[in-house]
Amino acid sequence: MGRLSDRNRFYGLIIALCAAGYIWLFLGMQADGFSPEGRQELPGVCIFKHATTIPCPSCGSTRSVLHILHGDFRGGLYWNPLGFILLVGLIIAPVWIAHDLLRRKNSLHISFRRMEIWLRKWWVALPAIVLVLANWVWNLVKGY
Repeated sequence: MGRLSDRNRFYGLIIALCAAGYIWLFLGMQADGFSPEGRQELPGVCIFKHATTIPCPSCGSTRSVLHILHGDFRGGLYWNPLGFILLVGLIIAPVWIAHDLLRRKNSLHISFRRMEIWLRKWWVALPAIVLVLANWVWNLVKGY
């Protein structure tokens, strides 16, 4: 019973995160009139930035995704390279979940667990940490 419960919680969490992401992007599109250049500010949600006034490594991800959706890949890269990963996840996760639900499988959950194990290897984790830190430095340098 524990595995089924874990899987159901995992899928519920991913569905909730995707829904929150889509709602936030929708609000972002409404705030800027679907134009990143004429953007009105959305209220910040970064707890780290509110507490320290220093941007976290993911600050700028919403702007990044909005620029990418407008075809401005350079703008997306400028605001936060993690926006590309976020957008790919927002596209792939719901499709994968629907596939698993229709076929009564749990391939997303299994793949996530395998990726978790793979990321624990130092030769994978170290470059990933360096890239996240480099992205954080980029956010600090550009003064976001």
